[in-house]
Amino acid sequence: MAHEHISEFARSTVRRLALSLGITLVFVVVEILAGLMANSLALLTDAAHNLTDVLALALTWWALWITTKPANSSKTYGYHRAGILVALVNSTTLALISLGIFYQAWKRFAAPPVVQADILIGVGVAAVIVNLVTALLVRRGAEHDLNLKSAFLHLMGDVLSTVGAVVAGIIIRFTGWNWLDALASVLIGFLILWNAWSILRESLEILMESTPADIDMDALQGDVLAMEGVRGVHDLHVWSITRLLRTLSAHLIIDDVPISIGAKIQEAVGEMLVQKYGISHATIQLECVDCAPAGLYCDITVAKHNH
Repeated sequence: MAHEHISEFARSTVRRLALSLGITLVFVVVEILAGLMANSLALLTDAAHNLTDVLALALTWWALWITTKPANSSKTYGYHRAGILVALVNSTTLALISLGIFYQAWKRFAAPPVVQADILIGVGVAAVIVNLVTALLVRRGAEHDLNLKSAFLHLMGDVLSTVGAVVAGIIIRFTGWNWLDALASVLIGFLILWNAWSILRESLEILMESTPADIDMDALQGDVLAMEGVRGVHDLHVWSITRLLRTLSAHLIIDDVPISIGAKIQEAVGEMLVQKYGISHATIQLECVDCAPAGLYCDITVAKHNH
């Protein structure tokens, strides 16, 4: 049922992403032309960021589409990790864009050009509206899907950055302080870099098969041992396929009982894992009390050498 829910969610999101992609692509062209006319680095910076949004939305759309494909003999877990790879690519491009912004802003601090404040303000206000609309289109599900979250943060970063560009334009309009355009770009760059780091870190954690940050392994072990019929647990592993899809494998030691009773123990443990820890895919191997248990967390490399 969890796999079916994810597929239905992906299909319902693809249309909204396609609409966001189209809106953003049109506005990128408008903003580049306006930035060149106004001689505004803030607008050109925001256009560059919006261009990465086009790529991010396209990759996000592709990842969601491919997750609807069923698992097969070569991809036994399906294509869910495509979204994590896209989130990793999106966060990396965000970091590279921010470095480029810092370089251009440094050059403009040294020799601030004259900025057409009226164009900066007008296009900036339009950019706030466009970015907010597209961000809201992809917001649903972003709290559970790292791929969608990376696209949403791209767009919300644009909302905040264009607000900064508008504020800078208003101040320039009344003071003539053209260097504020470069300062706004630096602030935008730091905002982009911060968002990039949060997505990059979580993507790497998932790809490294790390235990989800909100799962306490000691508490999980205690809950498993507290289940009726469980005498011990070892070779315990918990990791994420995606932020929403969590997986566990473990060996449980039970008494030498009939298979039917063992199956009930497995079912009870599996239900507890779903309800308390959100682990929807658990592989549980049963062993009798006379089996010599390995360590709680199996070292695969050591086990391979010993074998």
